[in-house]
Amino acid sequence: MALYDTLIVLTLMGFSLSAPPVEMDPAVYGMENYDVDSDTWDLNSYGETYDYDDLDEEIEVGMLAPPPAVTQPPVAVPPENYVEEVTLPPQPTKSSAPFTLDFRGPGLFGPQTGLGMPSCLLCVCISGNVYCDDIGLTQIPPLPKYTTHFYARFNKIKLVNAMDFSNLNQLKRIDLSGNQISKVDEDAFRLLPQLQDLLLSDNNIQALPELPATMKQIDVRNNQLRSTGIHAEGFKEMKELQFLYMSNNKLDYIPVPLPKSLRVLHLQNNNIQSLSRDTFCNTHDINYIRKALEDIRLDGNPVDINLYAQAYVCLPRLPVGTPV
Repeated sequence: MALYDTLIVLTLMGFSLSAPPVEMDPAVYGMENYDVDSDTWDLNSYGETYDYDDLDEEIEVGMLAPPPAVTQPPVAVPPENYVEEVTLPPQPTKSSAPFTLDFRGPGLFGPQTGLGMPSCLLCVCISGNVYCDDIGLTQIPPLPKYTTHFYARFNKIKLVNAMDFSNLNQLKRIDLSGNQISKVDEDAFRLLPQLQDLLLSDNNIQALPELPATMKQIDVRNNQLRSTGIHAEGFKEMKELQFLYMSNNKLDYIPVPLPKSLRVLHLQNNNIQSLSRDTFCNTHDINYIRKALEDIRLDGNPVDINLYAQAYVCLPRLPVGTPV
């Protein structure tokens, strides 16, 4: 059967290969022979009916939905009559004893001033030094207990009270130059155990209070100081006093006795009219030499220094003065 099928296939192939080509007649296949009336077409003759009304249906074209918008959570709006409950801290109970602060103790800002500000906030506190220069003070502010040097120059202070420097046992220097001080209480400086320098120049002081024996420098230039305003023998016990500046005042005489430690005495531009032989020297000891006192200024006074040569024999240097 296989051989028989093979022969049949070969026979058919031979016929197809040997058949002459058929010539195409243009007259037969011309387009004019295809003039068919389309109105006579019977579309139903093909055995399948197409419902073209389905093609008229609208085709809905879908679109990609946009990403959901990120919205903030709604802000809660309280009702119109809403009242928030707040828990307040308990109020301190009243005490019969008044509340006080020890402003004299050391602290970060120091004691309060009369302006309601801490002294060391209004002034400048560096270690034991308190600087209150040119800030419009009208009184001495309370100072920290550890104050050693106090400066309140160029203010408007008019009065120094007895309690302004109380309990300041470490205070060594007070500088109130350039104020309007006209009065100093008698006990303002006397009880300061370590006070060495007192500077009160350029004020309106007429009298000096009692000063401690520890003084080394006193400066009361350019005041209204009178001889009657100085304690009798007020400088005698000051064994360490070296500088005494009293120029441009209204002194009538030199305040004696002067301590042997004195090095500088300035009395120019006063009303001094005479000198004593014992003002600087010791008339009972002709060999006495006063070596420490090297600078005496008497110029601008009505005293004739040529008339008191015996008052200078013990000095290493003559006073400066203008002969009348």
